[in-house]
Amino acid sequence: MIWRDEYKIGVELVDKQHKELFSRLGDFIQTVRSDKEKAEKKEEVEKTLNFMGEYVVTHFDAEEALQKRYNYPDYEKHHQIHEDFKAEVADFQHQYSKNDYDEDFLLEFSGRLLTWLINHVASTDQDIGEHINSAKENEEESK
Repeated sequence: MIWRDEYKIGVELVDKQHKELFSRLGDFIQTVRSDKEKAEKKEEVEKTLNFMGEYVVTHFDAEEALQKRYNYPDYEKHHQIHEDFKAEVADFQHQYSKNDYDEDFLLEFSGRLLTWLINHVASTDQDIGEHINSAKENEEESK
C-alpha cells in the first residue's frame, strides 16, 4: 500500500478517506501493471475510474465542509485546488473513453494522480489538520 502514517492530518474522517483514495489508487496501478487479460484489466480500471470520480467529489465536499466549519483561512484557495483536480480527473475520464484502453496513458495518469495526492495530502492538507485541531483545542478550553 502507498499510504504512510505520516500522511495523517489528525482529523479522523479525512484520514480515513485519504487512506481509501491511496488504497484504490494503489489497486488501480497494480491492475494496469498486471499480466491479466486486457478485457479483465479494462473492467477493473473502469470500475476504479468511476469510483475515483465519485469519491473524490465526496471527499472534497467533506473536507471543505470541515474547513468552513472551522473557518479555515485558505478555504478559497484550497477549494480551487480541488476544483482543478476534479476537472483533471474528468478530463482524463473523457480522454480514456476516446482512446479505449491505452496502457501508457493509464500509467502516466496514475503517476500524475499519485504525485498530486501525495503532495496534496502530505503538504497542503497538513495545514488544514493543524488549523482544525487547534480550533478544537480552543473550543475545549473555552468550555
